[in-house]
Amino acid sequence: MVRDNHWDEDDQKQYKHIHDTEIERGQDEKTSERIAAATVNKQRTREGRTLKQERSDKN
Repeated sequence: MVRDNHWDEDDQKQYKHIHDTEIERGQDEKTSERIAAATVNKQRTREGRTLKQERSDKN
């Protein structure tokens, strides 16, 4: 379940991969979804593809 309509195809693939991996590792469905979404959003922020971009002093 992709939760962000701003995600491109690569973001959706990354989400699915992370979600499936977390399920295999024993996480429940909701936790897997949360981890996958947070990871994709974090990556998008680092790449400057969100309205809120990561501050440079966090690098």
